Amino acid sequence: MKRTVKRTESKMTKLPGAPPRGKSLRIGSLNLHYHDYPSSGATAFAPLIFVHGSGPGASGYSNFKHNVPTLVEAGYRVIVPDLPGFGYSDKPTDLDYTTDFFVEHLLGMMDSLELDRCTLIGNSLGGAISIRAALDYPERLDKLVLMAPGGLEELETYMAMPAMAKMIANFVAGNLDPAGLGAMLETLVFDRRHVTEALIAERFAILQDQPPEVLSRMVIPNMAAEIGDIACPILAFWGVNDELLPASGGQKITRACRASRLIEVAECGHWVMLEHARMFNAACIDFLQNG
Repeated sequence: MKRTVKRTESKMTKLPGAPPRGKSLRIGSLNLHYHDYPSSGATAFAPLIFVHGSGPGASGYSNFKHNVPTLVEAGYRVIVPDLPGFGYSDKPTDLDYTTDFFVEHLLGMMDSLELDRCTLIGNSLGGAISIRAALDYPERLDKLVLMAPGGLEELETYMAMPAMAKMIANFVAGNLDPAGLGAMLETLVFDRRHVTEALIAERFAILQDQPPEVLSRMVIPNMAAEIGDIACPILAFWGVNDELLPASGGQKITRACRASRLIEVAECGHWVMLEHARMFNAACIDFLQNG
């Protein structure tokens, strides 16, 4: 069957403020876009793969641009993919966006780049994908960093959160102009000053080519009963003012996983890595180097 895929990259790239372009790999039937940042010097550290979250106009670059330079300077090779359906990667409209689907392409990218092992750093949807990868491919992971990961509650719990239903409804209905997109992004932070014009422009450019199926056909199961099986060390972050995913998820991780630690951040919404980038970067480096 011929796959129905959105590919209008030139349109997105030409919009003012669009994220910079990186490289592309063919994984199965899809093109996967990614940025690959070499370490600042010779290093024995496992590479880091940042796995971004969901939402209208999301991309790896816009999620992690405040974190990558510090981790590269600390001696890590950093790889930031755009998941299928996001950023400059292909966006099929004829399938369900499941955790298995995302993990398949994430591992395919690792294989193509000849990466035997890595550390995954995942936010929201990217956290759920990272959890699934850690459960299914423990031999491929050194450590796991999670920022308010999904996949730890039933769908009904997530849909009851103030920001979740609003985000999905507006995106699927196509109601997001730049002002509406900015208002939606403001529900993900505690301090609205973090929703800059640059961030809105980056995500609005990607949004122009993002089909509603990316969210309407997303299927992320509740993996809370399995997380105790994760073998690698875990560092988790959660903003106590998160209106998208309930902060109680952090306690599920630390209660189930012996080799885990949780940092709860006051006056912080869904994006710890953005609102408290300096603290996040420093805590990650300490965890990666000292366990």
